[in-house]
Amino acid sequence: MTKVLNTVDTIDVEAVNAKHRRENYKSRVKIFPKRVSGTFRSLKWWIMGITLAIYYITPWLRWDRGPHAPDQAVLVDLANERFYFFFIEIWPQEFYYIAGLLIMAGIGLFLVTSTVGRAWCGYSCPQTVWVDLFLVVERWVEGDRNARIKLDNAAWSSDKLRKYVTKHVIWILIAIATGGAWIFYFADAPGLAYNFATFQAPFVAYATVGVLTATTYIFAGFMREQVCTYMCPWPRIQGAMLDESSLVVTYNAWRGEPRAHEGARRKDTDTTYGDCIDCNLCVAVCPQGIDIRDGEQLECITCALCIDACDSVMEKTGRPRGLISYNTVQNYAASTPENPVHTTLKSVIRPRTLIYTAIWGLAGLAMLVSLLSRDRLDISVLHDRNPQFVQLSDGGIRNGYTIKILNMLAEPRTFRLSVDHLSGATLALAGASDDATRTVILDVEPDNQRSVKIYVTAYPAYLSGDATSFRFSIVEENGEETAFYDAIFNAPSE
Repeated sequence: MTKVLNTVDTIDVEAVNAKHRRENYKSRVKIFPKRVSGTFRSLKWWIMGITLAIYYITPWLRWDRGPHAPDQAVLVDLANERFYFFFIEIWPQEFYYIAGLLIMAGIGLFLVTSTVGRAWCGYSCPQTVWVDLFLVVERWVEGDRNARIKLDNAAWSSDKLRKYVTKHVIWILIAIATGGAWIFYFADAPGLAYNFATFQAPFVAYATVGVLTATTYIFAGFMREQVCTYMCPWPRIQGAMLDESSLVVTYNAWRGEPRAHEGARRKDTDTTYGDCIDCNLCVAVCPQGIDIRDGEQLECITCALCIDACDSVMEKTGRPRGLISYNTVQNYAASTPENPVHTTLKSVIRPRTLIYTAIWGLAGLAMLVSLLSRDRLDISVLHDRNPQFVQLSDGGIRNGYTIKILNMLAEPRTFRLSVDHLSGATLALAGASDDATRTVILDVEPDNQRSVKIYVTAYPAYLSGDATSFRFSIVEENGEETAFYDAIFNAPSE
């Protein structure tokens, strides 16, 4: 008896495992989204056009910064460790501005998600934008949904091969342009384009274009909704930011159910049906291939194309629009066919969104104030360690310092270096034949740093023990900008 039970148990476990594998590891079912017209589709067209234009055109924009700086408006100059954005120039030590922008982007994403769900995913995510672009090409070459399904199921022929090759060639050209545009952000675009075309560009440029071409072609051409569902972590993270007052694309079942085709309605006149005529157009237009009538789902990117599709059907059948709409869980739960609760501005303006907005605004204001008031001059000082001081024959004590002056403007500047709070101290530039003086004049090239060795000499009568605090002061000639550095002057112990 025991052996029989064990055998049955083993068979049951294997059956369960087999079912699990079939359900969770089945092959991808191709999705052929149908083209739709409407408010949200038009919005997606505009966003796609604007974002693609920004991406492809920005590296070619010029910005005059004078003769000593690059004239590319947006440039990540890795060779010279600079980031240029129109009139803004960021140095490596100012990377906190980039960190601040990332923080603002994160808070902004929290705000958008808590307000209107996955609007970023549905409208502005690069994956969404490039998939839309690839679908434009696919529809242009192969036709709309039914024509593409028919072509995909058809046997190979010269016509199918021609369309297949045409589509993929255009896809590859778009993918190459995508990778090519990216590298132009890291070097002078016209010069790099010429070097790239004549095979004189660095290997890393070709490697980068190759990787981005492959990823764009594969992700937008083949994987599409799988990237959003399985590769992107955002669908899992967004759950922590959504609440009952967040706007999401919602099928209003209280109005649409029970659903039935028009033919079934005519045959069964005794049943009161909802507004949904079960045309499945909302499924046909969905780029994720889901049925929004099944409720909120992980795969939904809230692109709202199902809203456009459903509204068009409602208009044709003489029913009011809004069977599928942006709505909140709270409003949905409170709605009935007799008393629908519609979304208002008050639905999305609540303490949570106000807090996100306030944090986002304060972060932006703090960065703006810091950016407008930041210094374009910096000084750093390194004291000689061996020896820390030298006793001169006239009784003076000399300390050596390596001073680095950073000119963060795109123009040459002249500075006057002196010491404060160290009475009777003199300066001497290492290697110079000039006598010791109270100030040293230093020229610094534009967008550059100059390092000099300075000797400071002081006398015991003016020193306070073996370590005396003083300050290096640097002032721009014919300007108002100054910089200071607090240092220590070492002397022998008494």
